Amino acid sequence: MKNIFILLFAFFFTGSLFAQTPEKMSYQAVVRDGSNELVINQNVGMQISILQGTVSGISVYTETQTPTTNSNGLISLEIGSGTSVSGTFSAIDWSAGPYFIKTETDPNGGINYTITGTSQLMSVPYALYAKTSGNGEGPQGPAGADGNDGATGPQGPAGADGNDGATGATGPQGPTGTSYTPPIYNVNTNYAELGGYVIAVRDGGKHGLVVAMQDQGSSSWYEANDLLSDANNHDVNGAKFMDWRLPTKRELNLVYNQKSNIGGFASSYYWSSTESGDANAWEQSFAYGDQYSGNKYANYNVRAVRAF
Repeated sequence: MKNIFILLFAFFFTGSLFAQTPEKMSYQAVVRDGSNELVINQNVGMQISILQGTVSGISVYTETQTPTTNSNGLISLEIGSGTSVSGTFSAIDWSAGPYFIKTETDPNGGINYTITGTSQLMSVPYALYAKTSGNGEGPQGPAGADGNDGATGPQGPAGADGNDGATGATGPQGPTGTSYTPPIYNVNTNYAELGGYVIAVRDGGKHGLVVAMQDQGSSSWYEANDLLSDANNHDVNGAKFMDWRLPTKRELNLVYNQKSNIGGFASSYYWSSTESGDANAWEQSFAYGDQYSGNKYANYNVRAVRAF
């Protein structure tokens, strides 16, 4: 049996047009097999649980559903509208969080769940939270009275101009300065003064592109620049610079071609800065070299570059 991996999930909260609390959450995920191929037009059995407190906390609600992936490998379902196994979705006290979403998946559409994933529910829809927590605001206190303005003092008289001092003697002429010659850099070389490994040069080696000597972590495409700008995610030489950025699609392929010389890469996917639509950006497999258009919410590795 092929392994199935859910590479992306996102939550959307649905509401009613009437004055009542919404009682379900929308959930989406992209499903790929062990060869990184999308699982398309196929029933997938899922059990979804809401866990309270920790990733291994008690389940306050569990349900099952059997969604079908579309031609892009995407499943869409509404948590709260499946077959209840335990608990009541509408009875969840969202103010008693944190809460975690646990998904268990059977790629064959049954209940033999072989894939498990848990992630924290980072935010709760206002309507669900307000139902149990109240508004959390006290009354505004009265404004204090303004104080009195102080009186403006009189302007003092202008002082008399002083006498000009005597002209000093002319100093000796300084030595003739030397012209600055910028250093020349070579590709396939690690330069501490540049913060990393040079993978491309221009203008005879005076300018080029440097890649960091370690990964800055892994995140969604939207959060990648936060990792790059944090000095704690760089080595001692890379931390001296603040102009690190994601490589473009072409630059990322240059990094891949020299990955064995640079070192420190995982056999996984890395983000580029090149977008392929509103919801997608280009990624590259550092195990096989293929480039794909991936959803921006997916969690991939990040390796920074900078120009010099």
